[in-house]
Amino acid sequence: MPGGARVDWLNYHHLLYFWMVAREGGITRAAEQLHLAQPTLSSQIRKLEKALGTELFERAGRSLVLTETGQLVYRYADEIFTLGRELKDAVQGQPSPWTLRLTVGVPDVLPKLVVYRLLKPALEFGERVQLVSYEGKLDQLLSELAQHRLDVVLADAPLAAVSHVRAFNHLLGECSICVFGTPELAARYGPGFPGSLQAAPLLLPTQNTTLRRTLEQWFDETGIRPQVVHEFEDSALLKVFGQAGQGLFVAPAAITGEVCRQYGVQLVGSLDQVKERFYAISVERRLKHPAVVAIRRAARDDLFGVGGGTGKGRAGKP
Repeated sequence: MPGGARVDWLNYHHLLYFWMVAREGGITRAAEQLHLAQPTLSSQIRKLEKALGTELFERAGRSLVLTETGQLVYRYADEIFTLGRELKDAVQGQPSPWTLRLTVGVPDVLPKLVVYRLLKPALEFGERVQLVSYEGKLDQLLSELAQHRLDVVLADAPLAAVSHVRAFNHLLGECSICVFGTPELAARYGPGFPGSLQAAPLLLPTQNTTLRRTLEQWFDETGIRPQVVHEFEDSALLKVFGQAGQGLFVAPAAITGEVCRQYGVQLVGSLDQVKERFYAISVERRLKHPAVVAIRRAARDDLFGVGGGTGKGRAGKP
């Protein structure tokens, strides 16, 4: 090298092994994917750690968890090997149709129609985006976010200050909650709403959801006591039972039109004092991923903004 400069080359085989272990969540599954013996793979990871001068994994019970430096290395490795695949495709005359990848965690309690409305702008903002969506419990998704396996997690509540995950809340917006029912139920319980909800058959989210706790607080404040006939953690299943006439059900005002069209139900009324909020949770204090920025902008300007469904509805069909 000119001037006797010394270059410390990174062993990309070792980096690939590290990336596979982090992505697969452990030595065993990564060794199977790479067709390597587990001791060999562990040895290669230790060599990478020695070359970088820091530990990349730490033990958490029987599992391997990325250290803070390991999270940083994983993020770079993911970009490196994604670019490598795109380079190979381009040289072979098969350029990748995608220019940007967005990996999202979606708690299973979130209404699927809201999730679609939130994510849709990311697919339309100018670049071709490949969306990868994982569904699960919020704690599990936040753990994946902390290990940089997700770009963002959508949620209906902010991350608690006492959480072990270091992440930041980005409010996307809020809207009122509306009550829906079949035409027969809407005709019966629409007049006199919301007092008509007294002893009315109601399908509710389960007790472990933010929306259920918010509704229970409103019931306590108003003294209105509906008859809770069924409870569901899955919001889509709840709506299917509502479509079948098993009871009235609630959904965010922002998706009133979609709910009525998809499930053949009518708007019974709006609970304007009951609000549901939606957040994007990321490890960045300031959102940088262009697709996530597009999601936040569209949510604030359209979905939850003026004309975006604030829940000022009346009984009957919207």
